[in-house]
Amino acid sequence: MIGYRPALWFPDSYTYVVTAMRLRPDLVRPAGYPIFLRLLEPLHSFAVVTFVQHLLGLAVGVMVYLTVLRRGAPAWAGILASVPVLLDAYQIELEHLLVSDSLFTFLIVAAACLTLTRGPSPWTAAAVGLLLAAATLTRTVGLPLIAVFAFFLLWYGYRDGAGRTVRRSLVAFLLAALVPIGAYGGWFYATNHRVGLVGANGVFLYSRTMAFADCVVMRPPPDVAVLCDPRPPESRPPSQEYIWDAASPLVRLPGITFTRETDTLAGRFAWLAIRSQPLDYAGSVLSELGRSFADGRPIYPNPETYGYYEFPATVPPPPGRHPAVVGKMFAEQYEEGSLTVRIAEPYAAWMRAYQRVAFMPGSLLLAVLLVPPAMAGARAWSRRKSAQAGAMPGKLCMITTKGVSLTWVAALVLLVVPPATAEFDYRYVLPVVPLACLAAAMAIRPVLVLEPARDLGPQPTK
Repeated sequence: MIGYRPALWFPDSYTYVVTAMRLRPDLVRPAGYPIFLRLLEPLHSFAVVTFVQHLLGLAVGVMVYLTVLRRGAPAWAGILASVPVLLDAYQIELEHLLVSDSLFTFLIVAAACLTLTRGPSPWTAAAVGLLLAAATLTRTVGLPLIAVFAFFLLWYGYRDGAGRTVRRSLVAFLLAALVPIGAYGGWFYATNHRVGLVGANGVFLYSRTMAFADCVVMRPPPDVAVLCDPRPPESRPPSQEYIWDAASPLVRLPGITFTRETDTLAGRFAWLAIRSQPLDYAGSVLSELGRSFADGRPIYPNPETYGYYEFPATVPPPPGRHPAVVGKMFAEQYEEGSLTVRIAEPYAAWMRAYQRVAFMPGSLLLAVLLVPPAMAGARAWSRRKSAQAGAMPGKLCMITTKGVSLTWVAALVLLVVPPATAEFDYRYVLPVVPLACLAAAMAIRPVLVLEPARDLGPQPTK
């Protein structure tokens, strides 16, 4: 905060500020983060916004550590689980950017930790539902997590024999999660006359399929064929260029890119591509997903976007695109002053040097994600060996599979959905890390304590 004052800007930041100052649902991004900005607007300081975001990042690390300890895992596992979110330079830089990801990460980790540390009750379930609703209205990728949490609440609750409590908790959870989302959907419909939370799902899915779509195979109808790109997939630009580049077949259509007609047309093209080339789609998603586990941080999708995730050595230039210029004017009203980033040395240089060495490699994230299934395999092997040895099952010295499975599946969902629906982006991986580390830390326990078989002598017959 001393080295880069008051905040760092991303292209999305200006749209968020416009939505915050003219509070209405945006077609591309939900309004959760703009509402967060609006709550802090009376202070007229983006430095305060970044300060709060850094506090949220610290709170995530603390929640992870305390949850691991509350669930009975070793203290060293809690320390290791909290290190990435606390000390990763890219996590810190993300907290200093005016984007929604830090708030989103805090909300989903708070929901997971509350689920794991509080006893099952309707009040706890309602609180978790509210947190996930807020996360969904901050980033729509949170919507599948509502289904994930509901499934585990139902499945493990009935396995534990608490059917009545589970039913009440599930109703409380679904009401708390879906009522705010439904209310926002009503607001969105009243404003934009469209059903949904955003109006760009078809456009983003179209950009995803342009990595492999072949119109010769697809045979689209004439009205959809206008979105074809005759270039072979290996010669095409990154997927995001099909949304923002003026040369994109989608952007060349009349009107703005996110009209209802354009979004519907883009969605038709995308689903036709997926149905016609399901294996190509699966291969493309796996290829994008694989970028999450690459060693180092290869430049992707382009140097401009990649550069926003690095602490800059020089003052970033002013925005060039018209929407960002409009956003800059609103941001100056918010700040009541200049938005020029002030870089103070040597503090900024310390952060740049720190960022070159202090980050979580993709291969390490993959290893962390493999810990829970590896421990599950070890538990199965231990049970088999105990049965062969004639030992009696003793105390199960491990975290219940509920907590491990819930956080692990949630991490996978957050990791897979963006490459499947839009495009890989480094900042989309960072919210996955605390959940993955939490699942791995809770899985690191002695697998099974066995008791030798006891000779009980002759048993009476009935």
